[in-house]
Amino acid sequence: MTVQQPREVIERLQQAINQHDLESMVACFEEGYRSEFPAHPERAFRGNGQVRRNWAQIFATVPDLRAELLGCTADGPRVWAEWEWTGHRADGSPYLVRGVTVQGVQDGRIAWGRLYMELVQPSAAPPGVSSDSGEERP
Repeated sequence: MTVQQPREVIERLQQAINQHDLESMVACFEEGYRSEFPAHPERAFRGNGQVRRNWAQIFATVPDLRAELLGCTADGPRVWAEWEWTGHRADGSPYLVRGVTVQGVQDGRIAWGRLYMELVQPSAAPPGVSSDSGEERP
């Protein structure tokens, strides 16, 4: 494998997600990958084996998952990426996750990541109406 620029590794990750290619996706991560969720510390884990288990479940429960890379920038080996993951769960309900990841890339693989990704709460109000007051929004 040729050494890729950090941003290229994130683009390779996006491609693997959109192709639902679990093997290519796991290959984007170092074996000892460290994952942190600062807003949810109980979700932290180590190892690309857990990446495999997590994403196998996501691909199974969101069969039409698509990842859009809204923005991406690198500063040396550190990459900031803004994501939107969309699709439908197996029961047909919508799946929408948005947020940012900060990842460290080493030798063409992701060595660590801090994920600020959250499920987007569906709004009960029609477009243009605030869900808390019922008033029109600009």
